[in-house]
Amino acid sequence: MNTAFTAALIALAATFSASAMAAGEHESHGSMGMSAPAAAPAAAQMAEGVVKKVDKAAGKVTLAHGPLTNLGMNMPMTMAFRVKDATWLDQMKEGSKIRFMADSVNGALTVVKFEPVK
Repeated sequence: MNTAFTAALIALAATFSASAMAAGEHESHGSMGMSAPAAAPAAAQMAEGVVKKVDKAAGKVTLAHGPLTNLGMNMPMTMAFRVKDATWLDQMKEGSKIRFMADSVNGALTVVKFEPVK
């Protein structure tokens, strides 16, 4: 009885090994054994905004802006943002239009890229 049990375990292990190998071969089928490239993250788009207030002391700018889909904000709103580079605040004037990209940096919504609209 002991040999029958051992034989059954060996057969069972061989079955699982064969299916694992077949699954591995299937995953690389068509890729010539090379792993597929990871999906590229969706590129965040620049949003348009109007500068409502510049607060150099706090390092913030208040913007009226359109949707920021990368942040899950699908409606226009007005809010304050930190800026990645404080020198940008010298280029922002109340009432001026800008294009910008915002992201969450250390938990704070931050303008990480910006350009004035001409």
